[in-house]
Amino acid sequence: MTPDHGTATGEQIAFGPLTITFDERVLRPRAWTAAQSEWAAQLLRDAPAGPVLELCAGAGQIGLLAVHDEDRQLVCVDANPVACAYTLQNAAAAGLGDRVEVRNGDLSAMVGDDERYALVVADPPWVPAADTGRFPEDPRLAIDGGSDGTVVAVACVEVAAGHLPPGGSLLLQLGNVEQVDTIAATAGAAHGMTLDSTRVFERGVVARFVRG
Repeated sequence: MTPDHGTATGEQIAFGPLTITFDERVLRPRAWTAAQSEWAAQLLRDAPAGPVLELCAGAGQIGLLAVHDEDRQLVCVDANPVACAYTLQNAAAAGLGDRVEVRNGDLSAMVGDDERYALVVADPPWVPAADTGRFPEDPRLAIDGGSDGTVVAVACVEVAAGHLPPGGSLLLQLGNVEQVDTIAATAGAAHGMTLDSTRVFERGVVARFVRG
């Protein structure tokens, strides 16, 4: 489902060279997550031809920054129609409107069986459900990762595994190394996605999984 293309209004924040618009119904972009975009851009320089898929895109900032200087199409998926509207707006503001497609709905249903991507990036909710009350300023939909914080991340791994070529990469943002290890031992192993490396930051981690 493609969201309404209407323009939303909200707060603006710098994200690398981009200006990202969002409001309280969307997770506030975290400056540190630009590192995920930068890693993605580096991988794209040697990746096969094809578009980039962003799962749990929020306002779109991570995917937009990843392809900003790369000649790639970007498909963004998010369950929140407000987030999708902001992604469309932010893509247009960045001069990328003709290279970005936004899909609103459950991520497992938003990618066609025959679609293939050069790279997948994902920032799923990773806060355990019991801990979401510690973050009242954040929309629950954007942070609730289920009982152990990995429920949506598992779905991201499953989608990525079905749409990457052999050797293709998923860059997955999580809360800590323990969650990465859990994903690697369960969903990663089950779907042929091998943990390649993990980068640890002050407020989270980004793990690279490679499809076998």
